[in-house]
Amino acid sequence: MKRLLFLYLLLLAPLAKGDDGYQLWLKYDRISNASLRTSYTRSMQFIATEGSSPILNTATDELRQGLKGLLGQSIPSVKASGNRTGGILLRVTPMGADVKDLTPEGYRIVKRQDNLQIISQTDAGVLYGVFALLRQLQMNRPLDSLAVVSRPKVKFRMLNHWDNPNATIERGYAGESMWKWYELPETISPRYRDYARANASIGINGTVLNNVNASPRLLTGEYLKKVAALADVLRPYGIKVYLSVNFAAPKILGGLKTSDPLDPQVRQWWFNKVKEIYQTIPDFGGFLVKANSEGEPGPQDYDRTHADGANMLDEAMKTYPGVVIWRAFVYKADPNADRFKAAFEEFVPFDGKFGSKVIVQVKNGPIDFQPREPFSPIFGRMPRTPLGMEFQLTQEYLGFATHLVYEAPLFKECLDADTYVSGKGSTVAKVIDGSLHGYERTLMAGVANTGSDRNWTGHPLAQANWYAFGRLAWDHSLTSEQIAEEWIRMSLTREPKAVRRIRHMLLRSRDIYVNYNAPMGLSRPWAGVHFAPEPWQNKSPRPDWTAVYYHRADSIGLGFNRTATGSNALSQYHPEVQKGWADAETCPLPYLLWFHHVPWDKPLSSGRNLWDELCTHFYTGADSVQWLQREWAQVKPAVDPVLHADVAGRLRTQYEEAIWWRDAWVLYLQEYAQRPIPAPFQKPKRTLVDVKESVNVYLLR
Repeated sequence: MKRLLFLYLLLLAPLAKGDDGYQLWLKYDRISNASLRTSYTRSMQFIATEGSSPILNTATDELRQGLKGLLGQSIPSVKASGNRTGGILLRVTPMGADVKDLTPEGYRIVKRQDNLQIISQTDAGVLYGVFALLRQLQMNRPLDSLAVVSRPKVKFRMLNHWDNPNATIERGYAGESMWKWYELPETISPRYRDYARANASIGINGTVLNNVNASPRLLTGEYLKKVAALADVLRPYGIKVYLSVNFAAPKILGGLKTSDPLDPQVRQWWFNKVKEIYQTIPDFGGFLVKANSEGEPGPQDYDRTHADGANMLDEAMKTYPGVVIWRAFVYKADPNADRFKAAFEEFVPFDGKFGSKVIVQVKNGPIDFQPREPFSPIFGRMPRTPLGMEFQLTQEYLGFATHLVYEAPLFKECLDADTYVSGKGSTVAKVIDGSLHGYERTLMAGVANTGSDRNWTGHPLAQANWYAFGRLAWDHSLTSEQIAEEWIRMSLTREPKAVRRIRHMLLRSRDIYVNYNAPMGLSRPWAGVHFAPEPWQNKSPRPDWTAVYYHRADSIGLGFNRTATGSNALSQYHPEVQKGWADAETCPLPYLLWFHHVPWDKPLSSGRNLWDELCTHFYTGADSVQWLQREWAQVKPAVDPVLHADVAGRLRTQYEEAIWWRDAWVLYLQEYAQRPIPAPFQKPKRTLVDVKESVNVYLLR
């Protein structure tokens, strides 16, 4: 019998499940340090909540669940603390000394009269404080002198989902859409609640449910009921729902002859639609609009301006609490223009002409979520118009789900950039948080990297980008290192040496990717899927959808001249910013080819000429993926084996694809540079013809 039992267990062993990543950073694993666990338990003998509401109930339930996992025992919940000590008090106090220095969603955590108190002006603030306390415990931080005061620096902190009604996700690499539209509103997936928990834990308070290339179908009565069902799930976590809208909806849904924003019937149609939405979803967040960009309809179809279109929706929203978020991602198919300049030219002249509920949402860079871009010149140049930040979490240009790229350094690079518009220290972050120009409505949005994959993000380590975005949207002063440390200890391991190794991997990963993919200011060398290397691509319905438009390689050199002798895009920045990038002799190498067409033999600050410097980046970048592999192998004993194997496999794929990128760039550019590959680097084993054929095969998938 024992032998049969042994064989039975042996057969079951391969079916044993490890960490599948579903719990994200909310694993609440039991604290292994017994003395620390005992110390925490003494301060957490009960949970007392003043008042009752759906959000406060969520806060209490989350705290009980977290403490049970971390401490290994259930903590009772009581209606009032009375004179009891040694517990946690959740207090909503709209007025008083405890909250006078807080914003509505801010919180204070303090130890007072032998009780831990989480205090806020609002229920949502208490919920955020609960997650902050649990984070303290997950990080194994002492509570004896705990005193935390935290306020969100940005008011609207949201994810933008590019999800379609047919369950596909534009630029999605983690399965299909989470939203099961055909099952709603009757069937509510438990995944929706877990999504809400994850977002609330990092301070995200809004979600745009659908693609900016919007289907009008989402505005029909049928779909508004489905949206309302999702809003019901997200509401107890302090999250509002928003919708992307198709500007032509009055024609498509309403049967009107036009969607002209100045037409009275069109304006009335939107007024009625907004009223219908709020009757269905009383706390609806508002609209997100992509207009007159990449073929989407918009006000310019009727010789109207972006301000005309946005203000029509602003008027329809006037008596309701929602906002109108108008994207500044626009560019026309002009072969003689510089796409870099397009958004600035279309929006800055209308500064101060947008309605009071309008926020203009600007991508972090002037082109399109490139691996490294200068900050958009719009930031700081529209002081009378609230500007929101749009980052991209999904790795459209960062290797999809097979390349490790920790994006916090990319986010910080933009947020910490100085616009100089009001003197030194006028950072992009101060534009976004409203402190520079006094914006009341502030916004930071991230294009989501979530999907139906069990681990949410495809690549297990890509969860760190979701986490980092939320933490920075709440507090942009946090460092990439701090955020990485938190995420690793909450999601992967608390073993100190492993934490240090993984943190170092994350912090280097973006630069490694840039080196083999788009170094020194190269941009958009992709095939149509934005993944396969195709720097030779020169045929497309429009010039700015080709690769050669951006890198401009020729027999003389490489790069896009955006100085006064070229497109003069550099003039869109403040003069102090221009000084840093205008001279090719002093321009930092990461931005050199963004602004200058540089001769192949030009000596650079590195001591190498342009060609040799490029080769050094391509080769060392690809080789560094092997370093990532070695570092990951070292942490194997400290990381769940299933998760470790998943990442190890993706790193092997990443190395193969990094070599692919290296070979494509080097062999293609060598035809123009007419120079040998510098020592000690070896010539690629395949020819340019071989690489082109491999790309063609990839595109046939």
